[in-house]
Amino acid sequence: MLRRDFLQVSAGLSVALATPGALAQSGTPAAKAAQSAAESAAAGGPARWDRILVVVELKGANDGLNTVIPFADPHYAPLRGPLAIAPERIVQLTPRVGLHPALKGLVESWQGRDLAIVQGIGYPYPNRSHFRSIEIWDTASASSQTLTEGWLAQAFEGVKRPAGRAIDAVVVDTNALPATGGDLHTIVMQDAESFIQQARALRDGNAPPPANPALAHVMKVRGEIHAASLGLAERMRGAPAPAHAFATDPFSHQLALATRILLAKVPVVAIKVALGGFDTHARQLEIHDRLLAQLGDGLAMFRRNLIAAGLWQDVLVMTYSEFGRRVKPNASGGTDHGAAAPHFMMGGAVKGGLHGAYPSLADLQDGDLKHTVDFRDVYATVARRWWGLEETFGRRNPTMVDFLA
Repeated sequence: MLRRDFLQVSAGLSVALATPGALAQSGTPAAKAAQSAAESAAAGGPARWDRILVVVELKGANDGLNTVIPFADPHYAPLRGPLAIAPERIVQLTPRVGLHPALKGLVESWQGRDLAIVQGIGYPYPNRSHFRSIEIWDTASASSQTLTEGWLAQAFEGVKRPAGRAIDAVVVDTNALPATGGDLHTIVMQDAESFIQQARALRDGNAPPPANPALAHVMKVRGEIHAASLGLAERMRGAPAPAHAFATDPFSHQLALATRILLAKVPVVAIKVALGGFDTHARQLEIHDRLLAQLGDGLAMFRRNLIAAGLWQDVLVMTYSEFGRRVKPNASGGTDHGAAAPHFMMGGAVKGGLHGAYPSLADLQDGDLKHTVDFRDVYATVARRWWGLEETFGRRNPTMVDFLA
């Protein structure tokens, strides 16, 4: 069994190889910082294991042009036609750029200067296949490359893990590729209560090891899974409830689960959630409005809860999607697969505002927006400035994107 392999325990629980230990630890913010410093010193490097990235995948390819809207650009309304958002409805951020009205939930974060918008993210020679392009994003590969390890696993490849640390990442979604491979210890779950019940069902791991070496390895992995899963389950069961109630839509449910993990002080470096449905080839106006409302309101509630818990400074939220949408609408009231798009960065350590140049609507490439920021530079910025790592994701001289204070 390769170290990158996930063992599927049931429909709701799958985990990578994990080492039991640290899930019984907790502490105050001061104790947490002291523990992190001790861990970094023990690891022989500057890695910030106390900092958490929450990755939000917008599945299906979000229409960035109607998410962060260049309303003052004279080309916007003519190019967008019936999909253009009326100027009076746009949530104005600057004299030239505003948010879709359904994203009004993010205004408080923008005004609090902990929301950054990185404009024009993409990559050279964009691929318009959902499956291939999300693979490119998830593995930080070039358009012509095929890699098997996720970018989070690449970032921590060869970085010594603090002693006793059990789990590195939790994926509250079906796509675990960003956190797959290398030495990363990842758990995948869909529902907290099911996860807790299934983890408790793994208690029967005390049988003597079999003589067959391959089977012995499988049983050893099972024991590690049992210890890590049960430890996480117990921590989550004892976690305090969020100060503010989330909505009942599936995305808010995922964010509530992520909040529960954070409130339980589970020592992870990454949590992944997802919001699906963005492949808006038809009826885009109504579908996009509903999805962006879930995104904005969900992230706003996530922010409020982490601020209330004193955790916002240690969390960075980042959205991503396989590509943007075409600039011009199609004949079905929607948009087809495009290229570059803006994305959000949120957190207590974020330098709020606009970053990167908005792609020109007067200079399109095959009807698409040209990218102005390579997504691997965003990843390299997270790896270097958030976690103190050296990974550059194949970029010889990555350009740091200045969204972290």
